[in-house]
Amino acid sequence: MRIIVGIIFMMAVIFGANFYVFTKLWYMMPINITGRIILVGFAILAVASPFLSVLIGDIFPMPVTSFLYRLGTSWIIIMMYLVIIFLLFDLIRITHILPVERLMYGSWLGLEILAVFMSIILTLGFVNYRNKNREELTITIHKKIKSEKPIKIVAISDLHLGYGIGKEEFRSWVQLINSEDPDILLIAGDAIDNSVKPLFDNGYAEVFKEIRTKYGIYMSLGNHEYISNLSKSMKFLKEAGVNLLRDSVAMIDDDFYIVGRDDMTNPNRKTIAQLVDSLDKSKPVIMIDHQPFNLDEVEKNGIDLQVSGHTHNGQILPISWVTKLIFEKPYGYVKKGDSHIYVSSGIGLWGGKFRIGTKSEYAVILMN
Repeated sequence: MRIIVGIIFMMAVIFGANFYVFTKLWYMMPINITGRIILVGFAILAVASPFLSVLIGDIFPMPVTSFLYRLGTSWIIIMMYLVIIFLLFDLIRITHILPVERLMYGSWLGLEILAVFMSIILTLGFVNYRNKNREELTITIHKKIKSEKPIKIVAISDLHLGYGIGKEEFRSWVQLINSEDPDILLIAGDAIDNSVKPLFDNGYAEVFKEIRTKYGIYMSLGNHEYISNLSKSMKFLKEAGVNLLRDSVAMIDDDFYIVGRDDMTNPNRKTIAQLVDSLDKSKPVIMIDHQPFNLDEVEKNGIDLQVSGHTHNGQILPISWVTKLIFEKPYGYVKKGDSHIYVSSGIGLWGGKFRIGTKSEYAVILMN
């Protein structure tokens, strides 16, 4: 029941925000029949497209669904900023701080200023997203490892491959990973976005197989693997050569453990204590857990390194401020006792390709 109420509330907010924004744009535009027809047509397409792409996108040709997905999810971000701008304008208008009315009603100049401002913000956000940030972290654990050199881990999360992230873009990420010559690649969930259909149809599995590591690719489930149909997601990951750890443990080279937790979407997933109960605690224990909640449990159960994702660090301002209220550590490195925890902001993202006030990244972790 709470989920249904939450969905209804979210839909009301989305439609209410769209109504507010398009009403403001209607009044800002000088009376012009052609312009207003275009505005109404765009409003219908922009509001409907994210729902069409997510709910029934698999029945359309992929280019159509990709267009609808990118338009609709980009518009959600644009709409959020327009709500903020128009609320600020209304506040200024009501308080008479500045004479903004001439820009808010029947003003091509107002529309032009708004368009230029949003174009600058979105362009900077897109460029920021395209430039992947390399985060390097060196940690020392109080356990012996066989190698004389540190274990080199590349950790990524939240790829969201599908209608938004294309195959060639994914291949460029693989090239970054391979350039690090890692011992192991860890994926902290949400490799898939909302559907596995474009991944199967476009051969994304072959790109996964281009990844070169000493010990392979290990991944835990994220909430989007459930959204995109769990059984189909698991089938794709198997075809891609990804070692999926779903509440299970892998011993690597008789040297260290990789523990993969199921996502919180599964209310019956195992506890950390259940997963590590039978392990040899003298060996390093690395855990992949998509959602970074209850971090004290990581330390309590003797996990040496946990890698998480999910938060995107909010992806854009001001959502990043909200993630700080929800998560103890929404992004970056934190040490709890002898436990090291890294929460990635994600190499990919959900929806529109804009990073505003945050960054897309991959982490290079050297474990001594």
